[in-house]
Amino acid sequence: MSGTELGLAVAVFLACAVEAVEALTIVLAVGATRSWSSALSGVAAAAVALAVIVLALGSALTSLPIGVLRVAVGGLLLVFGLQWLRKAILRASGLKALHNEAAIFAEEAEAARAATLEQGAFDGYSFAIAFKGVLLEGLEVAFIVLTFGANQHRVAVAAVAAGAAVAVVALAGTAARAPLARVPENSLKFAVGVMLTSFGMFWGGEGAGASWPGGDGALLVIIPALAAVALTAVALLRRAGAQSPRADAEVLPHPPGAVEGVNA
Repeated sequence: MSGTELGLAVAVFLACAVEAVEALTIVLAVGATRSWSSALSGVAAAAVALAVIVLALGSALTSLPIGVLRVAVGGLLLVFGLQWLRKAILRASGLKALHNEAAIFAEEAEAARAATLEQGAFDGYSFAIAFKGVLLEGLEVAFIVLTFGANQHRVAVAAVAAGAAVAVVALAGTAARAPLARVPENSLKFAVGVMLTSFGMFWGGEGAGASWPGGDGALLVIIPALAAVALTAVALLRRAGAQSPRADAEVLPHPPGAVEGVNA
């Protein structure tokens, strides 16, 4: 496996692990409070829908000329990655609440208890919530797999990495029987935002005709450089928030023990 393929696999694994953790929290909430069989049926239906989407779009993407594909994929990854990175920077600087799976689980479980429970073996609420949660989070996984895989003509590598991430999260959730609140999800989102944005810059530039010094090795410079810029932005935003007269009213407290800029 080449360095680029390894980077692709790592980026896909981390991004898909984050999405899988969020989907797991929703499924656990409705399954534990209402009906496991109906919730798991929703998961299975969403998985089938996602498989159809990946199969339908995968062949179409890989048939595009490589230059067009890299410009399109690079642009999409930049939009997607910058969105993740922006939120991660705001969370790390204390300007946005950290993602909390335990709180989300409690909220989903309370909503599930409040919904009317119909008599019978099939619970439509559990099915619908699980289906929607897995489908929405899974669409982001499918997007990452298709964009990363199609650009390098390595859809299989990306799919294996995504499958491994989902399997690891599912096994951990099954063993714990609880939301994976200890997973450093905010840190992972920060790292994934950096990686998606870096790959978007790299592939978009290549598609537009740019020649990166060192070829794929340029990613070894782009990724840490972008991470340094993002961490600098975190430090500046924290300083600005600390100096603001209204900081106490507007800036969310940063949790004790968090590593500078990243840790949840």
